[in-house]
Amino acid sequence: MKRQFDLIIIGGGSAAFAAAIKANELQLSTLMVNGGLPLGGTCVNVGCVPSKFLIRAAESVRHAMHSPFDGVQPKGAEIAFKSIIQQKKALVSEMQSRKYLSLLADLQNVTVLEGNAQFVDKNTITVKGEVYEGIKIVIATGSTTALPSIEGLSNVPYLTSDTLFDVEEQPESLIVIGGGYIGLEIAQLYNRLGTKVTVVMSYDRVLVKEGHDITDELTKHLTDEGIEIKTGAAIKRVWQENSIVNAELEYNGQVHHLEASHVVIATGRRANTENLGLEKAGVVTGRKGHVVVNEYLETNVPNIYAIGDVNTLPQFVYTAAYEGTTAVGNAFQGAKIEVDYNVLPWVVFTDPQVAGVGMDERQAEERGIPYEATVMPLSEVPRSIAALDTRGFIKLIRNTETDHLLGARIVAPEGSELTMELSLAIKYNITVKELASALHPYLTLAEGVKLAAMSFTKDVKKMSCCAG
Repeated sequence: MKRQFDLIIIGGGSAAFAAAIKANELQLSTLMVNGGLPLGGTCVNVGCVPSKFLIRAAESVRHAMHSPFDGVQPKGAEIAFKSIIQQKKALVSEMQSRKYLSLLADLQNVTVLEGNAQFVDKNTITVKGEVYEGIKIVIATGSTTALPSIEGLSNVPYLTSDTLFDVEEQPESLIVIGGGYIGLEIAQLYNRLGTKVTVVMSYDRVLVKEGHDITDELTKHLTDEGIEIKTGAAIKRVWQENSIVNAELEYNGQVHHLEASHVVIATGRRANTENLGLEKAGVVTGRKGHVVVNEYLETNVPNIYAIGDVNTLPQFVYTAAYEGTTAVGNAFQGAKIEVDYNVLPWVVFTDPQVAGVGMDERQAEERGIPYEATVMPLSEVPRSIAALDTRGFIKLIRNTETDHLLGARIVAPEGSELTMELSLAIKYNITVKELASALHPYLTLAEGVKLAAMSFTKDVKKMSCCAG
């Protein structure tokens, strides 16, 4: 016997919950089927929350061991690694309960079912042998680590970002395979906690999608902290001997050998679509199994939507939640809201952080937009000078015909805090001249945005403090 619902949501993470909350508001009979991570999905369980907790813990160790001030002598830090991980687990449990589990009682129109869903056709799924039918179906199954093709990998106890943060015994050494944001955040936080870290990647630089100025700046600071970074390296095989992971790689035209207590795979993500039976529903997937969607989050099958990390759009928890709300509105209210990520702020939580919004120079050039870029080094920003921490820069890109801001790229401690001002400036067509004339409090990092905007027409090195 079929059970029928207005909406079936396959998944139980941030995107799925946002969809369920919207569906409940619309009084839609809704079935949420969760067959992956615990309710809450990647972000709260194994992603954003635990990683940012550990990044802050590692940062506190860094401050305890290093001081730029003559009169402050750091005494170091005693690290109880197991206690850090246990506190992380407690935080994850609290956040999962507060932001996900406790919400279920208010979702009176939502039925939650644990199990793996499989499509029978475009309106029907099975879970544990039971059949369920939905007028609309939303796929929100998320993603998992994409494993590289390396000889012997399946025979060693490798870790991923989904499993690493639960290891209570501190790794003596790590080989991190991958130079994207996940790999770099892991590398720096574990290095600061006292683990010897080597990052290995096939690309010629870290964060390869960003400009050389950004990647060079970040690489300098990571290597200054003692992280070894091997770019353009191909790992040929891995094996384990006496609890030690060994890796053979080709690097600079030679064969090298690495050893570490642990190896972490951080080579990107693949969509959790392998066992959904999408072919029975006729749903088209693309590279790494991601579901192809249009600007309304519809798949090629009109009544099926895909949201969050499972689709081909940017993979962030805040975009996932936005897509959950938007997809349900489009499906049941005829809203026809288009997803537009042209002004999407993003952050890499290294230290210094890397952040951006809008276009960079390459993207502006590809679109044929006349542009000009300016770079404000933090060595010219009073807040950074006073803090004795001038790592990084603020870069603005403007349209030379309209003076509108096209984009920004930031490398700076807590540089992410600048992204929303810049996002709003781009979204609402604020000119660079207007940005430069706006009052910014002195000795804030945000003043660096003003100085960067002013530097299109002035030499800020020749200005006094606070000069407008």
